[in-house]
Amino acid sequence: MKKSLLLLPLLVIGLTLSTIAQIIPSNLEIGTALKQALEQGTIKSATQLSAVDGFFGNAAVKILLPPEAQKAEKTLRKMGLNKVCDDAILSLNRAAEDAAIQAKPIFVDAIKHMTLTDVTNILLGQQDAATQYFKRTTTNDLSAKFEPVIKVSLDKVDATRYYSTLASTYNKIPFVKKINPDIANYATQKAIDGLFIEIAVQELQIRKNLPGVRSTPLMQKVFDFADKNIKH
Repeated sequence: MKKSLLLLPLLVIGLTLSTIAQIIPSNLEIGTALKQALEQGTIKSATQLSAVDGFFGNAAVKILLPPEAQKAEKTLRKMGLNKVCDDAILSLNRAAEDAAIQAKPIFVDAIKHMTLTDVTNILLGQQDAATQYFKRTTTNDLSAKFEPVIKVSLDKVDATRYYSTLASTYNKIPFVKKINPDIANYATQKAIDGLFIEIAVQELQIRKNLPGVRSTPLMQKVFDFADKNIKH
């Protein structure tokens, strides 16, 4: 009897520790869950944007003509050359869609190299902390990877020709300020900007716990704990 009584507190302590372990995630669980969430969000972003109309049909990321070419666009449309402008805009977006899938391995590599500090800062940070992390760690790699792909994509979908036609048509108008017919750098940057906009959307959905986005039990445990204990 006495032996049983002595064991009781130990059993209670054991149950308490077990319950705590179920409620409070470990550092390993936090890191794993956050990486699951980030991989899910970045891959979904790249996949969605690489689909037909991923850029062109999404007002938040749709690529318009460069600012210096928008005056030219207005002038050409007044002259009835709508198709020249429409073809140039559509082809820029098609090039970005063609290149977007190249972002997947870059994001996955950035996630693999995250430290515990990175994970903690993202979990405890602002609503776009993960997006800002990716901007810091992947922009250079994305630019290096995207630019040659964008150039090939621009040629493949005739964007180079369409934009060159727009630029040369406008540049023939007397007394106008000439515009640069090279569009590759601009298209590359806008494609990358679009990726980060979409990643921010995915991050916010996970943080706000929209239905189905916390897709693994571990993600649910870690983010539920964060919801209850972290104030943004």
